[in-house]
Amino acid sequence: MKSIISKSILIVDDDKDILEFLSYNIRQEGYKVFTALNGEEGLSLVKKIEPSMVLLDVMMPVMDGIESCREIRLMPLSEQPIIAILSSRSEEYSQIAGLEAGADDYITKPIKPRLLLKKIESLFRRIEHGKSSAIKVSKNGINIDRERYKASKDGMDIYLPKKEFELLDLLMSKPGKVFNRDQIMSLIWGDDTIVGERTVDVHIRKLREKIGDNCVRTIKGVGYTFNDL
Repeated sequence: MKSIISKSILIVDDDKDILEFLSYNIRQEGYKVFTALNGEEGLSLVKKIEPSMVLLDVMMPVMDGIESCREIRLMPLSEQPIIAILSSRSEEYSQIAGLEAGADDYITKPIKPRLLLKKIESLFRRIEHGKSSAIKVSKNGINIDRERYKASKDGMDIYLPKKEFELLDLLMSKPGKVFNRDQIMSLIWGDDTIVGERTVDVHIRKLREKIGDNCVRTIKGVGYTFNDL
């Protein structure tokens, strides 16, 4: 077994055999693993242990994976976990729903343990790489705290789900630079995740509703840019 990694993974699935199978393989890599049989039980554990990553099944009793993901993103945690939807449903609308709920990835079951472990490693690398050394950024009256995932405008706190926060952070990282949809999808959702243009547009619309239409400008046929007025 590899040396113990200081990261914990919570697996939420109503199938006990799947929980046992995944837990065994993930523990073999040195991660600390917790399990829950439904979304409600999973939320309680997230509050208690604040895991580094949560793997959520979609179809579960009491509370499904999509709703669980939304609820986790609303929690005032010290640091939001990486969330991956792990589901046998491969329809595009299910994947879009998961990503719009705040998931970092959507992984279709069945998946071989070795591939799942590689995806877990890749997600950890991507999220860590995306963290900037600068903790706070202020532009156009908007302040973001990258370490705490908090944002404010003109001194008033703004609630932003994880993906909206990361989108704002990306646009504010280079004011005036135009990011096309492909760049946004790659940098925010990753190259291994299937995301449609509609998902990007929905997140931009929601972001504008909270920070103001004039802050994010659309360059027709190209993409989006942050106005540093």
